[in-house]
Amino acid sequence: MTILLDFFRDFDWPLIMTTVLRILLVLVGAWIALVVFKRTLKRIENRLLRQGEAAGEPPSESAKRVETLIRLVRQAVHLALWVTITLVILKEVGVEIAPLLAGAGILGLAVGFGAQNLVRDVIAGFFFILENQVRVGDVAVINGTGGLVEKINFRTIVLRDQAGVVHVFPNGTVTTLSNMTHEWSAYVFEIGVAYKESTDRVVEALREVCAGMREDETYGPLILEEPEIFGVDKLDDSAVIIKGRIKTMPIRQWMVGREFLRRVKYAFDELGIEIPFPHRTIYAGEASKAFTIELHERLAVPPVE
Repeated sequence: MTILLDFFRDFDWPLIMTTVLRILLVLVGAWIALVVFKRTLKRIENRLLRQGEAAGEPPSESAKRVETLIRLVRQAVHLALWVTITLVILKEVGVEIAPLLAGAGILGLAVGFGAQNLVRDVIAGFFFILENQVRVGDVAVINGTGGLVEKINFRTIVLRDQAGVVHVFPNGTVTTLSNMTHEWSAYVFEIGVAYKESTDRVVEALREVCAGMREDETYGPLILEEPEIFGVDKLDDSAVIIKGRIKTMPIRQWMVGREFLRRVKYAFDELGIEIPFPHRTIYAGEASKAFTIELHERLAVPPVE
């Protein structure tokens, strides 16, 4: 017991208490900074949303863009803050951080030479966000692979396709990016009808279907403009193709398109408009004769023996 008391008696308790108090003050200061940062970030988010609404941007589009920006800023600030807090605490407990900073600088230089791809990914990701090319919640095709954008990080973009497969693309490797839901979307349709049908009658039927969808309580708000029917687009092998487009809210083109095709099928059945399918006609006849015999028969000249 005496040894234990002598052991604790050797401690510089005033210094320990002072150090603990300083560490607590650093942690409290960090907590206050996080609270202030969180509230400031919330105000910035609300302001950006209001600016988007004032500019006429759809609420869903504005929310996706702001969410992506705020999340990346939050990650960067949290990382910088906790690194700073860790260094301050190490200094308070007596660890000399100058060699650590110097070593970190040398290590950073070495890593910079060996991590060029990482730097490229971070820079590319920054410009993705800065130029508002893609956001969380968009449906995009990246390098030929399509899916819903689930995450946009400083280094990667994460897609999930319809089968639930997650695809991760380093930002620096993205060579082609097609955003299918930026600001608005469109369902492009190609309706094939039989050659015997009047195309004017078919176009009128399509216009009536579109008008009915515009008046629908569920689908009407999803359609941004009067649907466009371009007219006869192609004379196919067994059908006349009529093409058109319905402009919709982002990501709603497939929902609107499926309902449109369902109503077109019912309308065509009611009006007796034929939707053709590929078919072939087979003629049965006698086997063809040899060419020389057939030629002599036509000329009424007996064959030479």
